[in-house]
Amino acid sequence: MSMQSHLSELEKKHQALEEQINDCLAHPATDDLKVVELKRRKLQVKDEIERLRHNGHASVH
Repeated sequence: MSMQSHLSELEKKHQALEEQINDCLAHPATDDLKVVELKRRKLQVKDEIERLRHNGHASVH
């Protein structure tokens, strides 16, 4: 898998997590721990995206 396709998949996953979080927040009966877990996973994906972008630019120079 190329780095660009991997980044694309991570961005899709990040967006899906964002949608899940918004859905959970729209329903007051949602468990707060579920929202926290989704936000943690979203942050991990974001960190991975940034790491890959940084490493991609560093290897070009």
